[in-house]
Amino acid sequence: MNRLSKRLALVAALLCSTLPAATVAQTAAAKATLAWDPAGYLHTSGVDMLVFSNWYDGLFADSKIGGIEIIQQGVRTATNGDVRLQATPGQWDPAAKYISRTVDQKTGVVVTTLEYPAYNWRYTVRVEPRGTAAAITVDLTQPVPAALVGKAGFNMEFLPSAYMHKSYMADGRPGTMPLHPADAMVRTPDRNPASGRADGIGAEPLPMASGTRLVLAPEDPARRVTLRSDGPPIALFDGRNQAQNGWFVARSLLPAGRTGRVLTWTVEANSVPGWLRAPVIAHSQLGYTPAACKLATVELDRADTRTGRLQLIRVGEDGSMTPVAVPAAKPWGNYLRYRYVQLDFSAVKQPGTYLLDYAGTRTATFRIADDIYDKAWHPTNDVYFPVAMDHMAVNEGYRVWHGPAHLDDAVQAPLNHEHIDLYRQGPTAPFKPGQHIAGLNVGGWFDAGDFDIRTQSQYQVIRQLVSARERWGLDRDTVSVNDARRQVEIHVPDGIPDMVQQVRHGTLQLVAQFDAVGYAINGIVEPDVAQYTHLGDAGSKTDRLVYDAKLKPGEERNGRSGIPDDRWAFTSKASALNYGSIAALAAASRVLKGYDNALATKARAIAERTWTQEQGHAPDLFSHGNTTGGPVVQEEFSAAVELLRTTRDKRYADRIMTLWPQIAPKFDDMAWTAAEAIPFMPAAYRAAMLPVVQAWQTQADTAARANPFGVPITTGGWAGSGTVMGYALNSYILHREFPEIVDGRGVQRGIDFMLGHHPASDISFVSAVGTVSKEVAYGNNRADFSYIAGGVVPGVLVIKPDYPENHEDWPFFWGENEYVIPEGSMWITLANAAREMAGPQVTSGAPNAD
Repeated sequence: MNRLSKRLALVAALLCSTLPAATVAQTAAAKATLAWDPAGYLHTSGVDMLVFSNWYDGLFADSKIGGIEIIQQGVRTATNGDVRLQATPGQWDPAAKYISRTVDQKTGVVVTTLEYPAYNWRYTVRVEPRGTAAAITVDLTQPVPAALVGKAGFNMEFLPSAYMHKSYMADGRPGTMPLHPADAMVRTPDRNPASGRADGIGAEPLPMASGTRLVLAPEDPARRVTLRSDGPPIALFDGRNQAQNGWFVARSLLPAGRTGRVLTWTVEANSVPGWLRAPVIAHSQLGYTPAACKLATVELDRADTRTGRLQLIRVGEDGSMTPVAVPAAKPWGNYLRYRYVQLDFSAVKQPGTYLLDYAGTRTATFRIADDIYDKAWHPTNDVYFPVAMDHMAVNEGYRVWHGPAHLDDAVQAPLNHEHIDLYRQGPTAPFKPGQHIAGLNVGGWFDAGDFDIRTQSQYQVIRQLVSARERWGLDRDTVSVNDARRQVEIHVPDGIPDMVQQVRHGTLQLVAQFDAVGYAINGIVEPDVAQYTHLGDAGSKTDRLVYDAKLKPGEERNGRSGIPDDRWAFTSKASALNYGSIAALAAASRVLKGYDNALATKARAIAERTWTQEQGHAPDLFSHGNTTGGPVVQEEFSAAVELLRTTRDKRYADRIMTLWPQIAPKFDDMAWTAAEAIPFMPAAYRAAMLPVVQAWQTQADTAARANPFGVPITTGGWAGSGTVMGYALNSYILHREFPEIVDGRGVQRGIDFMLGHHPASDISFVSAVGTVSKEVAYGNNRADFSYIAGGVVPGVLVIKPDYPENHEDWPFFWGENEYVIPEGSMWITLANAAREMAGPQVTSGAPNAD
């Protein structure tokens, strides 16, 4: 190469250099080191490493919350750092049992002891800060059991949405993180049931790359992670080859025949110097009525000491942006890992379009208008519930949501069988295991992002819809239901109120259970993992033909099939389910009257007959998971209230008074039901409620001061939208019945929370409601990274100890993003409660920090 060529090559190299500014700054700045933070994890600027702060859910071993986790520049990008028995573990693959954890807060060393009881094998995972990185070691006092050699390995999983479109390097060899899984698979002699494959030979993914040094996203300072192994190589797998909810997995097999320190990884999650999380302006995406309390809460990185002004801006039709005079935002204080400032702009009443701006961070537009809540419940009524209708074909314009589903329902579940989804069959059953139960293939809704009919959910929804229909006379008609053809058309009126048709659809399923079995059953659910994990068209889940064991697989004869794909009915008797169903049937009979008189009469008759039967014997207390009803006394109380409202029979009023002392301690769960009984009860009943209601308001005031959003925020493995809506609905009904005690402000706080005034983001948790709402959710269409209009998600999940999370880029976090039908009916009720409450009587209510 001549001199000119060399110079040109040098110039070209300089011109093509695109080292990011953050990386340049980092090379010139001293890197901060990992150290133990009083909050309870290893921390350095922009990076947190959680060490077994969270653990695998008791139901699903893999809920993507557990082991060693990394929060990098504000996003939890890695989880499940632990010894696992598969390269890409599925949702039901085994995970170790947590034994203990010790923390040396001075050195930051965390030692966790775990065990695989089935193999009588314990191990420890030790995490030690080493400068900007952490050394992760696996220590054994006994070798890897022979049965686990070649299976047991240390895994760490990385969120696909954080690394798609980025590169990696394995010992310097470059590669690209794929948008869609496309790596090779290897056939295995045995099928892994947890993989979701129903039959045929098994298959496991081969690694995309392998090396002792693995760098993910080297080009992105905010996501770069470096892993080094001092022994076995680190293999990189794509878990989405096995299941759509799989993650990228880094894995090293544990060596055989060794004890002591058998594996050491050094993990460094890059810290961007000076990084600060962008402000989040929490507010209602739907907007506010003129008289409403209007709060905007800015969520800030605690290290963000910059001063900013929160502005309210009015948007003109010509695009003009006019600042509106409002008071200065006030500091609220710290909550979880963030600090907050809050603006009360309740004095702004002029209708129009607005947005909020904080130091250059702007929200989407929202309205101030009298009719804010008028249509807020329509997507749930018009789309979400029709899409959830089981045993029907559902069409929306050019789109087929699903064909007629589960026409082959259902066969008796095996005895003494515990299902993967909290169902359990006891030692007895009214039918032989595997026997077809005729008549169950009508009515009901898919419970959640999966397709089971959970009876407890069915009767909760029926009662909620009945209450909304009766209280506000909801007569919207946008859905056509043809039972004879098993056909539903969305956006096509048929002359019958949609709310009545939905109540009827749920009632058909409950009545079918009593007709076919004699009582309310636990539910109907898929028989195996393969069907349970089905995504998309519910109509293709089964062949819609009743299974006949006499036929060969694939053979069909006389409307029967040799394919055992029929769902299972779990039929163990539980009085709680009977009482819960009684309540729904009694309530439904009132709404159905005049539309389907025969079904109304039958529902009421079943309710009264079953009440008499249950009152004649000791309760059947079979209980398992969340599929066998609530506490018996609460379900009985609900049944008595609804029967009283339907029949006006004094014996139900007497029973309500008898049960009240047992209900009072659980008033928060029963406030709505208890309050709805007041007009039908003697004055002594309301008087007995007074001290309990006063205590509720005191507790509500305490909850309002606990966080800047003024509502109870849960910290379990399932996020708390349901709890928030329950609080708001209690606030509504108790304000209606006890206005001298309950101020009703919780209604506004609760609906604002659902619509974007919450931690972690400002997104509405009701899909298609509000300017920016959940568009990537855990519905049965989750593999499409899509949504179902009107579906309500669980919302903000607090990853212990202090990280609020809700992903809009990865739908498979079911604890954050899964639609469930009771939350749908609660939303319809809450939106209408807020519509009723909107007015001058609720004009303030900004919660203050303690």
